[in-house]
Formats: sequence, structure tokens, C-alpha cells
Amino acid sequence: MNPEMGGAEVFTREVIKRLSKAGHEITLFTSKFRGCRREEVVDGVRIVRDGGRFSVYWKAKSFYRKTSKEVYDIIVDEVNTRPFLTPRFVNRREKIFTLIHQLAREYWFYETPFPINYLGYYLLEDRWLKNYINIPTITVSKSTEKDLINLGFKEIYIVPEGINFKPLEAIPEKEEEPTIIYLGRLKRAKRPGHAVKAFKIVKRKMPKAKLWIVGDGYLRRDLERIVSEDVKFFGYISEKDKIVLLSKAWVMVNPSIREGFGLNIVEANALGTPAIAYDVPGLRDSIINGKTGLLVKENGNVVKFAEEIIRVLEDENLRKTLSLNALEYSKNFSWDRTAYEFEKVLKEAVNK
Repeated sequence: MNPEMGGAEVFTREVIKRLSKAGHEITLFTSKFRGCRREEVVDGVRIVRDGGRFSVYWKAKSFYRKTSKEVYDIIVDEVNTRPFLTPRFVNRREKIFTLIHQLAREYWFYETPFPINYLGYYLLEDRWLKNYINIPTITVSKSTEKDLINLGFKEIYIVPEGINFKPLEAIPEKEEEPTIIYLGRLKRAKRPGHAVKAFKIVKRKMPKAKLWIVGDGYLRRDLERIVSEDVKFFGYISEKDKIVLLSKAWVMVNPSIREGFGLNIVEANALGTPAIAYDVPGLRDSIINGKTGLLVKENGNVVKFAEEIIRVLEDENLRKTLSLNALEYSKNFSWDRTAYEFEKVLKEAVNK
């Protein structure tokens, strides 16, 4: 799998390796990345890589035609901004499912240049997705389900995300000083700059506070230029190190513009760390406001975001209550359950 994969790719990896273990034959067609093998078998899954960020879409069509003698029982078209448009070329004997974690929407303006951003937001995304409105579609949250219903999708299934480790039974020992953690890619749509700006406000009230930034991306150098010595960049780290840092932090922040669900929030919850995010699609699904974390209603308001961080850091009783609730809430999530629900949806839809 691509070392820069996000939550959607993690979902795919965890589900398909479990489906393979359950006896299903699976081929994953995906894009290439530097140093990858063109073809290999990982966890029983045949992985074929071809094309880059954009060319992978027409390469997929070519791959399908080359292997068309192999009739697949099911084809899952995972849509991440731009779709493969499988309904236009896949054999009618084969059942197509769509997997959509989130719509791009605001991402167009954060991650693509003019005029592509306007074309994507106002024309392309809706036009592309119209090809799938009659296709059984799997998503991970009610927020995305709502977006799909508004587009006219008729058959939608919600399959929750999971985590790779067992939630703790009690709140672990935390850092001695108030510690905030940001976990995610350093790209515009994730708004890591909001975490940095909010932290500067927090520091005025709590001089001993610290900010850990875990993850990497094209914004890292820009962020490093504007931070103080109390901000530490960890870059990409191992799963083991991620668990250690998440468990030691007092609170996690996720200032993203939108998510499919917010997997990193549940991971933090499983380690006794509540989260703060803006009240946006996906994150309002992963945080139960006032119970497992806090949602900032004023999307993009860094001052309000900082105020909620200060509130959690200063109020020990609130922090403890949120942490305990977060631990309990996280017990609802496991990749085994996700894979089971995913397989169940496929079987039920195929047998309709």
C-alpha cells in the first residue's frame, strides 16, 4: 500500500485483507508510487499497480479489458474525488458496488488550482457521481449518506470504520504539562495551520502548553517557520509510536474542512484522549459533542477553536469525563466488525 495513504486507503487495506482471510479471491488495482512493485501479493490480496495520480483512471479501464476473460463476481469502485466510472465499461454480468468515504466539495478549492477547482466543485463532481446513483453504494458516515441522498443515490449502506488495537480499560498516564496533538497530513484541506494558530492563543493563557504535530506533507516547511520551540514535528511515525503519543496527549485536535468519518479521532478515543474539531461533515459523526469531545460550531474560527482547547486543558473534571466517555465509545469500533459488515452488505445486495 502507498506509504502516504489516508483513512480511506487504511479502510480498504484492513477490509480486503480480512475478506481474503475469509476465503475471497481479491485483486486490488491501484496507482503506482515511488519504489513500489508493479504486482505483488500482500495478506493474500493480489495488488496490481499502474498509472499515477491521474492516469490510474484510464489505466484501470485498460487493465479491466485485458483481464475481461476473468469474470469477477463483484467489482468495488472506490471513489476518491475522481471516480473510475466503471458503470460505463464493466460487463453487466458483474455486480458493481461503489465505496465513497466522502465527497470532495470544499477540497476542490483547497487542493486544486484555478480553473479546475471551479469546474470540479460546480460541474465535474456531481456529473461524475450521477453515473452511480443506481449502483449499491457503501459509505462510512451519515454525513456522506446525506450528501449522496441529495444527489439522488438510491441504495446506500453505512459500514463503520475500525481500529487496529483494543481500547484501554482506563485513562493512561498523561504528559506532565498540557499537551495537544495534531495527527494527520500537512495539507491545506486538513488545516494544520489552524492548530498552530490556535496553539499560539492557548500559550497566552497556558505558557507551559505543548503541541505535537504528527504527520507530514507539503505544508511542513511553511509551518516550521511560524512555530515556537514548544511545537514539535514528528513526521511520519510507526503505528507503535503513534499509539504512545496519542495516549500521552491531553487532547487531540482535528481542524479539517471535512472528513469521511475521522478515524484518527476514534484512535485517540481508544487511548483515553478526547478530540476537538470543527462541526463539519464526518467529524460531527466521529465526535459526540459534549460527551466524547467538543465540536466548534463556528467553522474556521480559530479563536473559538482555541477557547475550546483551553476549556478542556483547564477543566480537569471535564477532561476526565470526556476521556472516560471516549474510551467507552471507542469499543464500538474494530476492523473485524467493519469487514464483517462490509461482506454482509455485498452478499445481501448480490442476492437481491
